[in-house]
Amino acid sequence: MRSRFGLSSVLALIGALLLAPLSPAVADQWESTVSPFAPGSFPELRPLRAKYNFGWNGVTAATADIRLAKTAAGRFELEATGGTIGFARSLWPFDIKHLGVSDARTLRPIEVTEVETLRRKETTTKVSFTPDRVTSVRDERKGSKTSSKTRVFEFPNISSLNSALLYLRTQPLNDGALQRIVIYPATSAYLATITVAGRSRITVPTGAYDAIKVDIQLEKIGKKRELQPHKKFKRASVWLSNDPDRLILRIEAQVFVGAVFAELQSVEFENGRP
Repeated sequence: MRSRFGLSSVLALIGALLLAPLSPAVADQWESTVSPFAPGSFPELRPLRAKYNFGWNGVTAATADIRLAKTAAGRFELEATGGTIGFARSLWPFDIKHLGVSDARTLRPIEVTEVETLRRKETTTKVSFTPDRVTSVRDERKGSKTSSKTRVFEFPNISSLNSALLYLRTQPLNDGALQRIVIYPATSAYLATITVAGRSRITVPTGAYDAIKVDIQLEKIGKKRELQPHKKFKRASVWLSNDPDRLILRIEAQVFVGAVFAELQSVEFENGRP
């Protein structure tokens, strides 16, 4: 079945990819470059399930299963479970569970909870959002040892990865269009610069699609709100279906260890409609 999957927390499973420096002029006055938060009028996402494969240098190394639902309370809940597979798992046995909650009407983030397990170490991160502040509590447990750290970042209209991508999905995305959004994935804030690079045709396991190519850059926001370039990430692109659903078809990123990718494998609506 050809399927649709709105922009969501697939990126969260790869981690904070897509980091690249901005020009000095932007870095000096970045706060004034943040785009107004004004969701567009695209149709609302429908409940669905989807599967993605993740890999490195062309080799599949992990999978993720994703479920998107709307609650009776008017919230979008996105659940994702994933982990390494095959040879990659023998080297790096990693599993992750993710729950992102956003207001379905405003697309504002409410909270994000992630549980990461790597061998005997378990890390739980809970991020809570208000209109002008984000609070992140990160608990680590390894054997009998535990630790906890709380971080607070104040800035108006901060987005989670989920809510930022849900918001981006509603925009016109005309060629050359640019959006700048402050996001807080887990423990740090980033300035995301999103540029529409153009249109193309792309084929993935679910079929062939007309696609919108979007280039993304991120810079870390320091404790004094200075922008900090990231040495490990070079560039990345995301291909979205060029239709009202705008599912993520493929992600490609060049990082310090090589080329990282994510690709849609299957998706179906819970209501059974195509």
